[in-house]
Amino acid sequence: MERQTREEEMLQSQSQNCSSRCRTVKPKLEEEKSTTMEKTEDDVALTLTRNNANDKVRAIFVVENASLTKGFVRKRWKILDSEEDADFLLKQKKDLNDFRPGRVYEALRAILDSKLNKAGMVGAVYVKTDQGVLFEIKPHVRIPRTCKRFCGVILELLGHKCIRDKDTNEILMRVIEEPVTRHLPVNSRVVGLSYSSEKLVDIDGYVNSGSDELNLVFVVGAMVHGKISKEYTDDFISVSNYPLSAQYCIGLICESLEHKWKIF
Repeated sequence: MERQTREEEMLQSQSQNCSSRCRTVKPKLEEEKSTTMEKTEDDVALTLTRNNANDKVRAIFVVENASLTKGFVRKRWKILDSEEDADFLLKQKKDLNDFRPGRVYEALRAILDSKLNKAGMVGAVYVKTDQGVLFEIKPHVRIPRTCKRFCGVILELLGHKCIRDKDTNEILMRVIEEPVTRHLPVNSRVVGLSYSSEKLVDIDGYVNSGSDELNLVFVVGAMVHGKISKEYTDDFISVSNYPLSAQYCIGLICESLEHKWKIF
């Protein structure tokens, strides 16, 4: 009887200890659960903020007929430039005006260095070369400060199909599939610019009259002669009675959008 009584006392004591431990653990679990819920709510809030930011209407730029052609000159591959490779190109009976990478470089600088882009209002930048290669440049990318170094980056891009950030491995530039329309948002209005267009507009008035619910996609040619294709454009306009460079056209567009969206 005494042995049975001791066993009952031991079982009761163990039960009390176990109950005590369970009460101790339970608050910890509740605390962890509460913390997890708080983090989840914060994450949701951050996600909503990002989504709301991404829902903003932005400007998108497509630079067409970019002169970025590879060539093997003086025992090395490079982007052909009429200023550096005139003798080689003339021997090949090429038109020097078709090898002007500086025009593309200046056009991209006009986009990426603009207040419009610094305010986060450039949604995407696409470039189509005169060889039919289409690639994307992320708007937050800071391209090299010289055309020669820029051409080195493009040469690497054409060879490897993408350029990544060395620290984060983020893709900064990449070759993508054609046509460019497959990469544009659904709510977009594609506007082609050409001196040859019979529709002459005041760019400020044109931009201000545009819908605030549509992403404006501006297609600008970076070539010396010729015009862009208007197959996929919704409108085809001219912004001057005189021929303008891609850099200057883009500057006018950015300035008009900055005024419309009050970016100072």
